[in-house]
Amino acid sequence: MFFLHKKECTHSKVMPDKDAAYCPDCGEYIENKWYMTRCSCCNVKRKTIIKFSTVQPESHFCPNCGSDKFYVQRIKNINFIDINFAVLVKEVNKMYSKNRSQSWVEMENNEPIRLLGVNFNFS
Repeated sequence: MFFLHKKECTHSKVMPDKDAAYCPDCGEYIENKWYMTRCSCCNVKRKTIIKFSTVQPESHFCPNCGSDKFYVQRIKNINFIDINFAVLVKEVNKMYSKNRSQSWVEMENNEPIRLLGVNFNFS
C-alpha cells in the first residue's frame, strides 16, 4: 500500500510582473511581494535570499562596513537596479481565494452590455 502526497503548489505560472493574480494551477489568489535587505549601519543594499522561510541577507556581514545588523525593506514597485538585490515572495491571500468569484464578459463593437437588467458601459 502506498500513500499519495499532495504536492504543494509553487504558483510558478503567476508572473512576477503582476501585483496579484489567481494561480491557474490551484486557484489561490497570489500576491507578489518584493523584499530587499539593507545594512542597519550604513544603509547599503544587501543581496537577499530566502532561507528557512525567512528573508535575510546572503552574507552574514555587510561588505561595506562589516556590520551584522540588517533590516528588511518591502519594495512596492521593483525596478531593474533593485532586481539583483531583491527576492520575490508569493503569498496566498486566503480572503480572496475562498470568498470571491470573478466573471468575464465578451464585448462586441465596444457597445454597452445588458446583463440581468444591469447596464455595463466599458470606456
